[in-house]
Amino acid sequence: MKNNKIRSRENKHIFSKIFIVLLMFFFYLPIVYTVVFSFNKSKSLSKFTGFSLQWYTKLFNNSDMMDSIFYTIAIAVIATVVATIAGTVTAIGLSKSNKVLRGIVEQINDLPIMNPDIVTAIGLLMFFSSLAVKKGFLTLLLAHIMFCIPFVILSVMPKLRSLDPNILDAALDLGCTPVQALTKVIVPQITSGILAGALISFTMSFDDFVISYFVTGNGVNNISIMIYTMAKRVNPTINAVSTLIIGVITIGLLVVNIAPVIREKNKIKKEKIK
Repeated sequence: MKNNKIRSRENKHIFSKIFIVLLMFFFYLPIVYTVVFSFNKSKSLSKFTGFSLQWYTKLFNNSDMMDSIFYTIAIAVIATVVATIAGTVTAIGLSKSNKVLRGIVEQINDLPIMNPDIVTAIGLLMFFSSLAVKKGFLTLLLAHIMFCIPFVILSVMPKLRSLDPNILDAALDLGCTPVQALTKVIVPQITSGILAGALISFTMSFDDFVISYFVTGNGVNNISIMIYTMAKRVNPTINAVSTLIIGVITIGLLVVNIAPVIREKNKIKKEKIK
């Protein structure tokens, strides 16, 4: 009986490993495929004919694509900064509000997250049209800020709930002004939640297509809209753009994960020296 149980556990363990390998293969094969064919010499998306950097050269010589990259990064950065500040301040305010008001606001905050993008996009389109606002950079930026704020609030609120409810009063009793208590006591303890919200906001803004497609205009396009228009015909430049984005994200992830390890090692070295 014991042998049978051990064998069944080993079989399950082997099956789980195979499943994980297949899952990773399924997720990462398209990414590897995109990177490899971004260096393809021909336009073929099924046969690799030789190594070439021509698609990267065409990418950087394409003014429309470079403009779309600029608009994407600019809007993502501005929207992330504004949404992070507004979302963090709102979350801190809600944490000190009564339960009824906090519950109502949290329910309202969940609506943009739960709504399909197409519903939000049509709503924003009708809103800007009713105000006779000309669609362009401003409308695109406002739309991105709007749908990024709920993600920041959702990331910061759990951190605030984990804090001691008396910590703010203690800081004030010890001589801190309200601003000092906020910046030197509260914010440092919820930094991880703020960073998580900022990263989610940047990702959502950088990646958005549906809402951006409905609220933009006047020649202002982000990368997702540009790729959508280019994808209607065979254009390997898309692979070059995708590869650059993958590279930036990979470098960012490495920095975010390696930086804390380096800091920890430096702290240990300094403690040993002392």
